[in-house]
Amino acid sequence: MLSQQDLQQIAQKGISQEQIESQLNEFKTGFPFLKLEAAAGIGRGIIAPDAAERKQYEDAWNAYKAEGKRVVKFVPASGAASRMFKNMFAFVDADYDVPTTDFEKKYFDSIEKFAFYDALDAICQKNEGKGIKALIADGNYKAVAANMLKSEGLNYGQLPKGLLLFHKYEDGARTPMEEHLVEGALYAASNGEAHVHFTVSHEHMELFKAKVAEKADTFAKKYGIKYDITFSEQKPSTDTVAANPDNTPFRNDDGSLLFRPGGHGALIENLNEIDADVIFIKNIDNVVPDRLKPETVEWKQVIAGVLVTLQKKAFEYLHILDAGATDAQLAEIAEFVSKCLCTDAKGKKADAAYLREKLNRPMRVCGVVKNVGEPGGGPFLTYNQDGTVSLQILESSQIDTNNEEYMKMFTQGTHFNPVDLVCAVKNYKGEPFNLPEFVDKTTGFISSKSKAGKELKALELPGLWNGAMSNWSTVFVEVPLGTFNPVKTVNDLLRDQHQ
Repeated sequence: MLSQQDLQQIAQKGISQEQIESQLNEFKTGFPFLKLEAAAGIGRGIIAPDAAERKQYEDAWNAYKAEGKRVVKFVPASGAASRMFKNMFAFVDADYDVPTTDFEKKYFDSIEKFAFYDALDAICQKNEGKGIKALIADGNYKAVAANMLKSEGLNYGQLPKGLLLFHKYEDGARTPMEEHLVEGALYAASNGEAHVHFTVSHEHMELFKAKVAEKADTFAKKYGIKYDITFSEQKPSTDTVAANPDNTPFRNDDGSLLFRPGGHGALIENLNEIDADVIFIKNIDNVVPDRLKPETVEWKQVIAGVLVTLQKKAFEYLHILDAGATDAQLAEIAEFVSKCLCTDAKGKKADAAYLREKLNRPMRVCGVVKNVGEPGGGPFLTYNQDGTVSLQILESSQIDTNNEEYMKMFTQGTHFNPVDLVCAVKNYKGEPFNLPEFVDKTTGFISSKSKAGKELKALELPGLWNGAMSNWSTVFVEVPLGTFNPVKTVNDLLRDQHQ
């Protein structure tokens, strides 16, 4: 099935023939749905700390940082913003010339509120000889939208979200990338240094680097720290082969295999190369202006405090296991694994070997918010490959929609995953875990796509905070809805949280 030319192509990507054959087989077999125990809730996998407990966790985090630990803020930032502007692309291509839909009317009625207004006005003056107000007065709405979207204008239709102007300030507008630099200074700096890592696409790398060169010194002076800002790209070796509907390899017009990015799960490889004791993970578009940052900063420190408190206990127990635990100690450790790490043995004997396996692995604490109907995953108690039950973040694609009981759990779940993680990635001896070893490879999924009008099947790797972290210790903490402010459409920037 694979020609010599195919083998050369996959070798250039750093992919083995076995991997390709495995992927093609996965198109045939599909992926199993997950077996669920229950949706997580307060008191059942989700912690809701009171004010006194929050203060303890914040103190624990600040004490941990004071030990000289290396903390990194990891921000997936490779996505293009094109989906943000779907409605405005449709307007530019529409057979009418004035705002007609509610979305279009809201955009133009509130256009001066956007942080990019001044930049857009300037580019309109340059390209059209008139500013935004004059163009609107002339009824030339499409020229305004086109200058926002197209390459001869601001090029917002092609730029990554991280480089769009999101928030207004007296000293100028800020991009999400800059807001993440500020966050890094406020809760992730240790030893007077903030380490921030962005994963970006190859075509935008130089733009990101230029923005950092322009802005980092200003924030370093403002917050009295040094920045260590690094970048990486999704590895070609994490791309997946596409298939035809009959599960044979999909080929480009020149006969070569078509590869597609493996989704955010591919970033486990990038995460694995970060030198850190603790890593914060948060999406690029989930940022707020400075006036709303105190709540975000407080809760980031709370979930980090939960993490280092649990990790410290896990490390103590691993040293006890090394020395040879008594029956009483084994019972105490088993209770910690069950109650604090929410891992149920489900009939397996909680002996020293079992307890060591469940303790000696990466750990993450995930903030979750009350469910307000946002699309996406949520926290569940799920059966693992070894028959035990532990906490996982699940997406709808991982759940059997024909199972009424499971769908009820999913639709009635009380909490939602905003991608608000803090991770401990070294073991009790101070050695880094090899994170790809903890991926559950059976949790990928297949979606239908097309290229040049031809249908194809695409294979996504286990998601970064889903199956890629399946075999980590996981704990959920309820965080306020105010810490979750994603930008899915351009008009989301008109919400109070982004003004």
